[in-house]
Amino acid sequence: MEQRTEDGLSPYRIFPRAEWAERREDTPMTLTPDEVTRVRSLHDRLDIQEVEEIYLPLSRLLSLYVAATQRLFRAQQDFLGTKDSKMPYIIGVGGSVAVGKSTTARVLQALLARWPNVPKVDLVTTDGFLYPNAILTREGLMERKGFPESYDLPALLRFLSDVKAGRRPTRAPIYSHLVYDVMPNHWVDIDRPDILIVEGLNVLQTGRPPKDGKAIPYVSDYFDFSLYLDADEEVLRTWYVDRFLTLRGTTFSDPKSYFHRYATLSDEDAIKTATSIWCRINLLNLHENILPTRQRADLILKKGESHQVEEVALRKL
Repeated sequence: MEQRTEDGLSPYRIFPRAEWAERREDTPMTLTPDEVTRVRSLHDRLDIQEVEEIYLPLSRLLSLYVAATQRLFRAQQDFLGTKDSKMPYIIGVGGSVAVGKSTTARVLQALLARWPNVPKVDLVTTDGFLYPNAILTREGLMERKGFPESYDLPALLRFLSDVKAGRRPTRAPIYSHLVYDVMPNHWVDIDRPDILIVEGLNVLQTGRPPKDGKAIPYVSDYFDFSLYLDADEEVLRTWYVDRFLTLRGTTFSDPKSYFHRYATLSDEDAIKTATSIWCRINLLNLHENILPTRQRADLILKKGESHQVEEVALRKL
């Protein structure tokens, strides 16, 4: 996980799981086992121990970062002589398909919302900013769904800019994993949260800078803190295939499901189909667009085959 320069330097400090868990100190557990189960995605194995040893220390760290940012904001107000409303603290969560981004985003939302000052914590996924299937089909991009070019990036950037500017309410489109498409005329209102969590595949990606000197905002430019979930490629492939097999008897079995045609596949055919999709689309996206952004994150959570976080890398200040 750690990349070093030729002289052995790294921008990260690496914590084995046990050492990271000690950073919790006296941070209280505010979630019950039932609540942990509810925020867990289908194939994840998040349990109360994982929350205590990984996410409570992270909650404590974020509380320090948020407080420091608020102090800096007030100092800037004093310097400028302004009375701007405070900007929300935005946390980005990125990583591969099947790595557990949704679970991490939801457990963070649950923990942060129970800080003593009871902040308002909202969560959006960048799936809602995918182009509708009709557009992707017209442009020949259905096989590139989840790649950077499949997102309405200007709309996502406008949304983040509006959130940072304190406009209210700001709307984010809603995506349905059942029908595998953006829901027309369905929105979630984001109304000046104290903290906003933004979860998605390519949230840390940059692009080639233009040669004409024009502004080049990236999604990550709006983040105050970013987190990357990491796992070895073979582990990710296994998780993806396992999830596909499980979905045959759950979401895929719904006649409304975009993937209903896979519901009756045998185990052998389902494994072949899932492996093909993984290699043809998700692995390619991982190599081309997602993995190269890992070193841009402020924090990297490295998962092992058991789904547990085994190592934490925190960017040095």
